[in-house]
Amino acid sequence: MGLFILALGLAVFIGVHLVTTRRKFRAGIIARIGEGPYKGLYSLGSLLGLVLIIYGFGIYRATGWINVWYPPVWTRHVAAPLVWIAIICIVATYIRGDIARKLKHPMLVGIKLWAVAHLIANGDLGSMLLFGAILAWAVYDRISFKYRSDPGHPPIPTRGRTNDVIAVAVGTVLFLVLGFYFHPYVVGVPVF
Repeated sequence: MGLFILALGLAVFIGVHLVTTRRKFRAGIIARIGEGPYKGLYSLGSLLGLVLIIYGFGIYRATGWINVWYPPVWTRHVAAPLVWIAIICIVATYIRGDIARKLKHPMLVGIKLWAVAHLIANGDLGSMLLFGAILAWAVYDRISFKYRSDPGHPPIPTRGRTNDVIAVAVGTVLFLVLGFYFHPYVVGVPVF
């Protein structure tokens, strides 16, 4: 049951985010219902998908764990620095400097690194479904940028290296907070 709820949550969450990549379809929805209601429905759909993902993965972990392979211990040592870099990339999306300028889409780079890190360190079916689906969506979303006529949002100004230093500092603090507190107490798996 947990895997079904997880898959349903992924379908809802990714499905809502795929609407963003289909510019004409998205524009048609906004023309029919307005931008405010569109953003509201988009947010509700994303939240519903996220809740289903978390709930389904929780049930799966508690009742239906299925090992596919057993990752060696060294994979955890590779995953941690990849997640650290991923979080810095995600922060650099909003604190824009040379990192954002060079990566062009630091959020998607961060999501892909995060997903790959978790795929490396987890050998169970639920993790493969969760992180594999998120990775596939991020790859698709990045490719779709080549075919979009507009960015879909106003550009965020890019600053210089000072913002990079801030993004690395904030990303590092966030990584440590997630690693020391969130992951062991909420997810139930220690990072360090």
